[in-house]
Amino acid sequence: MTLAPLTRPARLRPGARIAVVAPSGPVPADRLAAGLDVLRGWGLETVEAPHVRDVHPELGYLGGTDEARARDLQEAWCDPSVDAVICARGGYGAHRMVDLIDWAAMRAAGPKVFIGYSDITVLHEAFARRMGLATLHGPLAGAETFLKDPDTQESLRATLFEPETVRTLGLPTARALVPGRARGITYGGCVSLLAADLGTPHARTSARGGLLVIEDTTEDPYSIDRILTQLLRAGALAGISGVACGSWAGCGPYESVRAVLADRLGTLGVPVVEELGFGHGPTALTIPLGVPAVLDAPADGGPATLTIDGPALV
Repeated sequence: MTLAPLTRPARLRPGARIAVVAPSGPVPADRLAAGLDVLRGWGLETVEAPHVRDVHPELGYLGGTDEARARDLQEAWCDPSVDAVICARGGYGAHRMVDLIDWAAMRAAGPKVFIGYSDITVLHEAFARRMGLATLHGPLAGAETFLKDPDTQESLRATLFEPETVRTLGLPTARALVPGRARGITYGGCVSLLAADLGTPHARTSARGGLLVIEDTTEDPYSIDRILTQLLRAGALAGISGVACGSWAGCGPYESVRAVLADRLGTLGVPVVEELGFGHGPTALTIPLGVPAVLDAPADGGPATLTIDGPALV
């Protein structure tokens, strides 16, 4: 089955309410407070989920129990006064709670804006597969990049309030790894999480016609090789139209990572862009998922871009 465009939620306006949830790991209180200040500075009303500051009593890498994290997300989404939901941090834990959510109730609540990246990739896939909803691969409210980098902040702010102004995406670092031009539906996120989703009950069985966007952090080059090889062997990349790669922070010398990307992705016969500028790097552009886009990877070494067909939010 060829990927189709997903339902786009409504853009935000000053005074909109945005709920902050922690579906994965615990968030440091000072970073959460600083992130909330940024959001309030944009004219948004912030709502903290009841368990957003929790830490699991025994497994300290989780932000509270699985049930509490799932309930926070579901209740925030189903609250008719909430217009958007942003995740506080990644880490680990979304895989543990994603099947505890009542996705029928979420669908009944209607489309809203959902923002996050890293471990939140699991939820992006769930929103796409179980709700048919386009989401934003964007910064986490408690992440240092969001707190310190003006370009990261502006990319998200403009996407939320003025999405027609940020249709062409890419930092000056973006270049063709495999040149060409491709059109497709954006999907993806943290590549290790895409691989971890394989074989689960609601995982994609086809990504034909998809424009894959991938990045990761603290994975050695051989581990990235293993992850991509698993996706290739499983047929998960069959029929995709192109690949946009983001940052590989903490993954070793970039030339070593680049060699792996060229070796594994070069076999697909589709355009591949490197260093587009999203993910765990110093700047994290907001990338809409589930929308039609064009990937341009010029053969002459010029800047590569990802251009969304229309505004990410209606």
